[in-house]
Amino acid sequence: LVSKLLVVYLLKLLIRIRDEAHRFAITFHRNLRTKHMTESVLSKIKGLGKVKIRNLIIKYKNIDNIKSATVDDIAETQSVSYVDAENIKKFFDTENK
Repeated sequence: LVSKLLVVYLLKLLIRIRDEAHRFAITFHRNLRTKHMTESVLSKIKGLGKVKIRNLIIKYKNIDNIKSATVDDIAETQSVSYVDAENIKKFFDTENK
């Protein structure tokens, strides 16, 4: 026969294992969600790094303003070259098709 104490101990062990698995899954999901929420569509554009993306967001405030800007306007942004500006416009033009 299995004593009641052993049954209680095993149930508590199973509960702790379950709680740890849930904690791990929730933490993983939160980290994954946070990463996606802070990721910009601009990071998909060749030649744009964190500094250029930050400068674009500071100047234009949002993606729609960047989409509507001309290549020359974008190229005037600090650290963004004319080639980068062309790549940005090309990216958004092909995205809409």
